[in-house]
Amino acid sequence: MNILLCSSSEAVLRRWTGALAEGCTLYQATTMADLDILLARTTFDVLLLHRKLIDVAMATRIRTRMPAGRLLVLSDRPDDEEGLRFLRGGAVGYADTFITPSRLRQAVFQLACGSTWVDQRLMQRLVQEAWPGDAATAGDGKGPARVDLSALSNREHQVAGLVAEGLSNQEIGQRLGITERTVKAHLGSIYAKTGVRGRLRLALLLNS
Repeated sequence: MNILLCSSSEAVLRRWTGALAEGCTLYQATTMADLDILLARTTFDVLLLHRKLIDVAMATRIRTRMPAGRLLVLSDRPDDEEGLRFLRGGAVGYADTFITPSRLRQAVFQLACGSTWVDQRLMQRLVQEAWPGDAATAGDGKGPARVDLSALSNREHQVAGLVAEGLSNQEIGQRLGITERTVKAHLGSIYAKTGVRGRLRLALLLNS
């Protein structure tokens, strides 16, 4: 598994490297210029992005350049609103820069398997956004259950499942033997039938 560690802090890079060295091929970028060079040369499964080095626009640009890459943003001072901005911008994980080594390994491998990584409080915020009107019940585990998937066609179920695995539209099209345009059409229908807004919320629904 190729993992890109992106931080201008040598101490942070040492910490992340120590946690992930076993079983992973690690690359390091200490500047945006380094990051651009590595993105042009190598495909990464997971990218760890230090908040001090990037903003939401940069994260979105990275996601656009490498749609199959899974972005984990790590902040020295995690904040729910900041986390939501990055998740809307294309990240699939948000955590504390100084997360314990065992938790960091867990986060990276979970992201690589197509899941998401956020703390429980931020997850609740995402659920509330995904299922409007369920704010009173979002914390009791009943919010996602109210979304009815029975109206989806077999193909829509397939597309939704691959979104939950973290595949891009292009990858879904290749997997199912359909065009990217058709994938987008299926997603539009899925969102309309479920009331779920966006890929991340759909993944949360199917992985809950």
